[in-house]
Amino acid sequence: MAPPLITLEEHFLSSAVPADLKPKFSEQLKHVDGVYDKAVSLGALRLRDMDAGGVALQVISHVPGLSDNPVACHAANDQLAAIINAKDQSKGRFAGFAVAAMGHPVQATAELRRAITELGFVGALVDNHHKGKFFDGPEYEPFWSSAEELDVPIYLHPTWASEDMTPRYQGNFTQGAALSMASSGLGWHTETALHVLRLFASGLFDRYPKLKIIIGHMGETIPFMLERIQVLSRRWGDFQRDFKTVYDENIWITTSGVWSLNPLRCVLANTRLDHILYSVDYPFQKNEIGLEWINDLEKSGLVSKEGLEAIAHGNAEKLLKVKVPEL
Repeated sequence: MAPPLITLEEHFLSSAVPADLKPKFSEQLKHVDGVYDKAVSLGALRLRDMDAGGVALQVISHVPGLSDNPVACHAANDQLAAIINAKDQSKGRFAGFAVAAMGHPVQATAELRRAITELGFVGALVDNHHKGKFFDGPEYEPFWSSAEELDVPIYLHPTWASEDMTPRYQGNFTQGAALSMASSGLGWHTETALHVLRLFASGLFDRYPKLKIIIGHMGETIPFMLERIQVLSRRWGDFQRDFKTVYDENIWITTSGVWSLNPLRCVLANTRLDHILYSVDYPFQKNEIGLEWINDLEKSGLVSKEGLEAIAHGNAEKLLKVKVPEL
């Protein structure tokens, strides 16, 4: 029998999304049957799907796309907090990651602090860039400082390629192929990995040595490239800690949406087991598929029973200061 599961990269679509943005989100969510209905559900449908996949606690965050709208972020966080606190609806099985308008660093910082100190959220999940701009500039120092002070993780989540990024993914192939390569086919993952490297190169982790960053999809290609990054990053500056040390101490990775044991074999070879977290990427992925993967992992012998429990829920409990609810 699989252990209880906590999942961290699980999304919803807020009713607070402005009318002019709703067509964009509808377009994003239409490509998989049933995804839209699941994304807007914060009740019975979501709980039913959690039961089907053995998910005891779901840490919910907003779908990408609100990085330029502080008002919508504020309202979305309020909506999620209200559902979490309505135990007749959430059954005590939801927690929240804040959404923050990273295109507006001052407001994003204020919203992060509000979501943690007033709404009781356990961290934030933010778009990986804003219109192609990453978050290693000085204007983001208060945001990262606040995250360290509040002792909560920031989940860097892939988002859609900006207009200046799009041409690099176009070529002598279909527009569908280009869109896939720019997103879940590869681009989302390499762009997120690049962001982590930029944060390291900027000296961010020296300035905030207790900062906690989460990245999904088996580490967004970083584990596969880790040893090469470790060697080459020595040329990037004079840092108090090298990249591998930062990776060990400041980076957590989730399994979200990658349903093969082969990437995990790589991850286990160079990543601390207590920094590996189970996730699904609901509603874009099915909880049931994730449960099958957990069962395959248990049968594989790649990790001990204690290791399986840690990946399934124990590491998330420690990082987020949450507990698996009694069902």
